[in-house]
Amino acid sequence: MVIEINKDIDRYKESVVMGLTAKQLIFSVASVAAGGGIVLLLYRYIGLTPSVYVAIPVAAPIALGGFYSFNGMGFYEYMGRKMRMLFANRPLAYVSTEGEEAIREIRMEEEAGKKTDKKKDSGKKKTSKTKH
Repeated sequence: MVIEINKDIDRYKESVVMGLTAKQLIFSVASVAAGGGIVLLLYRYIGLTPSVYVAIPVAAPIALGGFYSFNGMGFYEYMGRKMRMLFANRPLAYVSTEGEEAIREIRMEEEAGKKTDKKKDSGKKKTSKTKH
């Protein structure tokens, strides 16, 4: 007897109807109901094509809630994090722990080190010229 087991058990999803999971089925029905309701309500007033254009922005996010997944997050969790990053994220500001005097001292030490390096280099050049 051979029983086939899905190799990636973590990604296994049990289908309820027509290959859809329960979550996908619920969001599909809600999406079709919301989109169909909008089309039926607006059809008399603005026509079929414009009413479909109005219904799509309402039905699409509902459908994405059931089908879209990114890095283990559902659509609503992902978009919530994205909106927080765009609007609620404060910029990070660097505050130096050193005062201006400490920075001046560090710069003076660097300049003094450069001067001693130049003196050493010029001393080496003079000794190399005299040896030849």
